[in-house]
Amino acid sequence: MRYIGVDLGTSSVKLLMMTGDGEILGITSREYEVYFPKNGWSEQSPADWFTQTKDGIKELTSKFGPADGIGVAGQMHGLVTLDKDDNIIRNAILWNDGRSQPQTDYLNNVIGKATLTKYTGNIAYAGFTAPKILWMKENEPENFHKIAKIMLPKDYLNYMLTGVLATDPSDASGTLYYDVKNKCWSKEMLDILGISEDMLPQVFEAYEKIGTVKPELAEELGL
Repeated sequence: MRYIGVDLGTSSVKLLMMTGDGEILGITSREYEVYFPKNGWSEQSPADWFTQTKDGIKELTSKFGPADGIGVAGQMHGLVTLDKDDNIIRNAILWNDGRSQPQTDYLNNVIGKATLTKYTGNIAYAGFTAPKILWMKENEPENFHKIAKIMLPKDYLNYMLTGVLATDPSDASGTLYYDVKNKCWSKEMLDILGISEDMLPQVFEAYEKIGTVKPELAEELGL
């Protein structure tokens, strides 16, 4: 049995192939650009992530043969938005982007830290996903109204590979709209943000299988 692990980082995607016994057969990585449109902003193209991930997978399978499974991990908190046709609406706003400090202050000081903690088990930080959604709602309303799906960076890779919109509790807890105590999306926070649960991923435990690679993609990648 052979498995591919994918780590979607901020500067590059790192991939390895290993056996079921833990023997590492090969490691590779692919870099992509980070964009800084304004001071304190940090963005990337999700399409770049997927292109470079596919190239890395093809390199590994060409050297070591097909894999029996793929696991994806990666940078937290980033905001990826797709429209009803699965087109990327705008570049992803990354975890280290500071533009949403006013929205963070609103959540902590107007909604209130005690209320946020009750709803989610967290208070707001500019790096979290919820303030980014509020920023988009307030500053890019045309883009905001196009949103059909909201996900984190590694969830985008899984969605592109399998067609399944999924995340895990650890990443969900860093969005500020996941109810950690009750293990579900917080209806109260979704109302504050102006989004609906049908836009969001299904939450799986990290060890659960979420789906299989799309057949046409599996052939392309040598899986």
